[in-house]
Amino acid sequence: MKRFLLLMGVTLAMIAVACGSDESDPVTSDPVTSDPVTSDAVTDNDAGEPAEPEESAEPVEEDAVGEDPVEGDFPVTIESSAGSFTLEQAPQRIVSLNAEATEMLFAIGAGEQVVAVDSFSSYPPEAPLTDLSAFDPNIEAITAYEPDLVILVFDANDLVAGLTELGIPVLVSPAPQDIESGYDVMAQLGVATGRVDGTAEAIATLRSEIDAALAAAPGSAVRIYHELDDTYFSASSFGFVGAVYAALGATNIADAADVDQTGFPQLTEEYIVEADPELMVITDLVGYTPEDVAARPGWGEISAVVSDRIVVVNADVASRFGPRLPEFISTVAEALASIESVS
Repeated sequence: MKRFLLLMGVTLAMIAVACGSDESDPVTSDPVTSDPVTSDAVTDNDAGEPAEPEESAEPVEEDAVGEDPVEGDFPVTIESSAGSFTLEQAPQRIVSLNAEATEMLFAIGAGEQVVAVDSFSSYPPEAPLTDLSAFDPNIEAITAYEPDLVILVFDANDLVAGLTELGIPVLVSPAPQDIESGYDVMAQLGVATGRVDGTAEAIATLRSEIDAALAAAPGSAVRIYHELDDTYFSASSFGFVGAVYAALGATNIADAADVDQTGFPQLTEEYIVEADPELMVITDLVGYTPEDVAARPGWGEISAVVSDRIVVVNADVASRFGPRLPEFISTVAEALASIESVS
């Protein structure tokens, strides 16, 4: 059960990246009227060969990366959940199979050191998107890019052991559990890539933007429900999305149901109706609209339905720590403030 919940958490975060639209507003309260945008990436082929990469994902020539000087006092020893490793110099051929880390790498100025990213790393647009799989990684497909650092969100297919045996450093960087730990993850990436100064600047800017977005919330304990799908899996305060709501001062109706503190409890219709959320949040990943939610039998008396407070957000922006997080926080803070203004 614990493995299922862990994989579900990773799946929700990573599928969100594949399905979120980058061209539309990242967060909106308008109903979803079109199918979610999906990645055109394909899975690894059976032979273990990397599929024909997109133009932006062609392996980078040695003299095409690392032209700008990097900072940092190398060699450095990095501690991760997969153990410690030492980097003798700043990596110049990074492969990221961690969509959240991909955003951070480009935010801290290490984008030019990245030669390939997995099929869910659809942001930023300049990231060298490939068909590499983060769920079912193929070691031959990865090593074809001749990486000197591979970044994972979790170990699959004994990839850590296989890459380590080949002498390739591996940084396993799980998703942060709250906002503050997100800064720690970003700082670690800065040390590993030799982008210490750029990371410090990026963290300072992001912290300022997040603090400003949080400050716009009314501070009252508005009851909130974040729905992940139509089987009523939700996001409690024991996971990243719920931790954002907690930082906004909202009362998360899923918390009482998450006795195992998984971060993703499954609720029931009866529980949700009785909890009477004042604000409901769904994502553009679910495939249904606020009108569909409001039309559910017995949901007509829920406060969020009565007051038309069902907000649709971009799934990838809402689920991951990174440079776009202030957009999600600002949208929820605005919705919370609008409820406060009429109460």
